[in-house]
Amino acid sequence: MRVPFSPPRMDKKMADAVVDTLYSGWITTGPKTRKLEEELTKYTGGKATVCLNSATAGLELALRWFGVKEGDEVILPAYTYCATANVVMHCGATPVLVDVKGDFNIDVSKIEAAITSRTKVIMPVDIAGMPIDYDELHSMLAKSDVRAKFAPHSIEQEKLGRIMVLADAAHSIGATYKRKNSGTLADISSFSFHAVKNLPTAEGGAVIINLPEQFDSLAVQKQFKVKSLHGQSKDALEKTKAGGWRYDITEPGYKCNMTDINAALGLVELERYDSDMLVKRKSIFDKYNALLSKYEWANIPVYKTDDKQSSFHIYMLRINNATEEQRDRIIDKISAEKVAVNVHFQPIPLLSAYKGFGFNMEDYPVAWKNYEQEISLPVFYDISDEQIGWVIDALVSAVEEVM
Repeated sequence: MRVPFSPPRMDKKMADAVVDTLYSGWITTGPKTRKLEEELTKYTGGKATVCLNSATAGLELALRWFGVKEGDEVILPAYTYCATANVVMHCGATPVLVDVKGDFNIDVSKIEAAITSRTKVIMPVDIAGMPIDYDELHSMLAKSDVRAKFAPHSIEQEKLGRIMVLADAAHSIGATYKRKNSGTLADISSFSFHAVKNLPTAEGGAVIINLPEQFDSLAVQKQFKVKSLHGQSKDALEKTKAGGWRYDITEPGYKCNMTDINAALGLVELERYDSDMLVKRKSIFDKYNALLSKYEWANIPVYKTDDKQSSFHIYMLRINNATEEQRDRIIDKISAEKVAVNVHFQPIPLLSAYKGFGFNMEDYPVAWKNYEQEISLPVFYDISDEQIGWVIDALVSAVEEVM
């Protein structure tokens, strides 16, 4: 492959951090995981952080902490990766899909019509790292007639007194909305540190807790940690203290904690994230935009506005007027030139598991149009200008041959 899609940046700093961790005697959840939690709280400006083995685990723990269960509904965009919907199903609740806008993010103006007395959570997704219109969402949820529909059935729901905003922020660490950092834009946000993400820890994620003042954020953090360790009242670090061997199981929890090996990688990348990784990724986006701006068929992504700045995670190009079949042929021709591209994502109603629940792609026309025209171009730290040129050459040749 002349141009891979998104290999992670791995260098001596990261290798040294892992080796240091291996020799430290702490390879499971320990001091480095706690340090990463502290640094993420500082970085985002959130109130507390819990590091986990994935963003998906963070979303599900948040739903379960809030008491979401069978009979409840959770609103999310039709255009997202399956994880957003899967965690709702795991809780026995019903995902309610809402169409998106041309920028791939949920159309907030269509959410209110989807709210019922069963709605407990709205899960917006910051697709490609671009935040949704959070002020518009929060203003809608504050309306008296919307609040009147909320029917709490757990202590946490009664305390919040409204529908919770749980951000699937898997893509958006480092993004901003009206000068506020991703992680502070919702009640709870969940980041992904998967190998293909901007800040990779091989596998991993983090929940940023930013609940209103009526909640004790550190107490909520403790609840999440207990849930992530089988419901165990103490983690491994606490159990090493003198006389600390005795623990309790306070609930039948899960096993989704982060290890110190993962956290070591995260600490290295977080330290240089704004000054290095985001700068590099923005420069790649800028180069793609400059090279594609002269082509009328290129619907280039918006990644910065007066109110928003993306984390530059995915370069989601669309080919104007392309059909799904044409888009697929274009991808095949690009791949023949040993250039890796991708499609982000197949909307939820297209997936067999969700078709079986009665979702129909025709009910989400904007999501469908976005999907059939979308091609994600490779973005990774070590991509060279020469490789960017190969990507554009292969893309232009393919489009001009197919369209």
